[in-house]
Amino acid sequence: MNFKTRKMIPSDWDQVKEIYKEGIKTKNATFETLAPSYEKWMESAHPGCHLIVEEEFQVLAWAKILYTSARPVYSGVGEVSIYVHPKAKGRGIGKKLLAELIRVSEQQGFWTLKASIFPENKSSISLHKKCGFRILGVHEKIGEMDGIWRDNVVMERRSDTVGVNHNSSQKKKHKWLSLFFEETE
Repeated sequence: MNFKTRKMIPSDWDQVKEIYKEGIKTKNATFETLAPSYEKWMESAHPGCHLIVEEEFQVLAWAKILYTSARPVYSGVGEVSIYVHPKAKGRGIGKKLLAELIRVSEQQGFWTLKASIFPENKSSISLHKKCGFRILGVHEKIGEMDGIWRDNVVMERRSDTVGVNHNSSQKKKHKWLSLFFEETE
């Protein structure tokens, strides 16, 4: 593998947009039907968490973290978006890119990353699981596409290093949990 991961720069946009358009065509990657302008694209993206993988000046994949809220309490929570060019799939590029995005996101102070993925996109769900994400549940009929209401699998990854309270036991249970779940220990 002779590819490298780096931060996206504006001159990468045309290639990033083409990969996004390929995802749009699948109808299993996004509800969007058109690629936005570069300015719109970057509007809700964290500028330090926008990466690409390239090989010989060709962008093979991209990933970014979107802000999820303007509220300060959620400043370390971001939504992951990752796309690999169809011709680059099966080379480990997605896993390398997502792992790097996680590393960079932690440097930027993110403690929780989440992803919403169509259940039909099994390769993306598998990729996220390999990188430490877990399934939280399903948003049923969260959006409409071509007259059909579609579900999203909701996944999350909690950092082991950011937003961790080192002064208390990691196994400390929240009292409110006992209202919903039986004690097992």
